[in-house]
Amino acid sequence: MDLVPHPDSPHSDTNDSGGVGSSAPGLLLSPSASSASSPAGGGGAASSALASPSRYESQKRRDWNTFGQYLRNHRPPLSLARCSGAHVLEFLRYLDQFGKTKVHTAACPFFGHPSPPAPCPCPLRQAWGSLDALVGRLRAAYEENGGRPENNPFGARAVRLYLREVRDHQSRARGVSYEKKKRKKAPAPPHPVPAAVISASSSVASSPHDGNGHSHHHHYEHHHHHQMPPPPPPPGAAA
Repeated sequence: MDLVPHPDSPHSDTNDSGGVGSSAPGLLLSPSASSASSPAGGGGAASSALASPSRYESQKRRDWNTFGQYLRNHRPPLSLARCSGAHVLEFLRYLDQFGKTKVHTAACPFFGHPSPPAPCPCPLRQAWGSLDALVGRLRAAYEENGGRPENNPFGARAVRLYLREVRDHQSRARGVSYEKKKRKKAPAPPHPVPAAVISASSSVASSPHDGNGHSHHHHYEHHHHHQMPPPPPPPGAAA
């Protein structure tokens, strides 16, 4: 692929957690993008604060303008309608030359070392987190600009597989884990015992009962009330 370079274009600004800079060499932002990023004159501070987009929206707009410029600089020029997942992969690999993340090769003695004690000649690449966030923003911008979801090149299977390969390779080479830590669920609090059950339990415990649930005191009174009288003495005993 041939790109039209521009000597006055500044280098990109990339990091592990943020987005990929939209002013890479050879990628010129369109005048509309530049004017959109500059504050509008003549308006009050309150009105400009209300009209200013969020940081995410601003970054998404810059990324979309950058990708559009990349398509126009493509040789031959490429229209958005003809853009496929393969062109997205070309774009992501093109951005690697402006990366700032050290990715150790298998022959490097610091391969898999999260904190190398000395410098090494391993190449710099775009961090997986930056590429993943960039693809997410461009995928949303594609549909916001009239693209059909089923034709979205940023959601192509090839792009997802590429991002997965980059994540796994950088995880091994840098000795870091990109797996999201699962939050431990807090134990559920015990169900409160109804007050009626507590009251009934306490009253049962305070009164003596036999195995049939009857009070021993009432059983004794019942037995004493029905006691048979003693038999009369024999006739000879009276004499």
